[in-house]
Amino acid sequence: MWLFTRYGFFSVSCPDWDRDKLQVRARCKRHLAELQNRFPHLVPFPIRESPNNDYRYRMIVPNDVWVETVSMLAKEQTWSNFKTEAARFQNDKAYDHALHEIWSLMYEHGMEWQKKEKQQG
Repeated sequence: MWLFTRYGFFSVSCPDWDRDKLQVRARCKRHLAELQNRFPHLVPFPIRESPNNDYRYRMIVPNDVWVETVSMLAKEQTWSNFKTEAARFQNDKAYDHALHEIWSLMYEHGMEWQKKEKQQG
């Protein structure tokens, strides 16, 4: 699962060696640190560095801890425009730019999907 939040971008997956845990991975260590700052129950899970992986930083957390975190993320949803909230909260032009690029790409795909759906009836 990919998760874009005001705290940063995360890729979450099950490690092959333990299906009861999840890897919360990030390309930017600060994103994981921001998540830990906001959700202290994540602090006991160290941010590990894996320099040879595409997601260089990761935390290994039990599934139920991640479910609690995602639930809390959903409950703090109060803004009407995610890109604006992320820009305000992060103050990180690179993350802001990436979010706009992703939005644009998905908008283009959405238009293509709608066109195909119309053609299929």
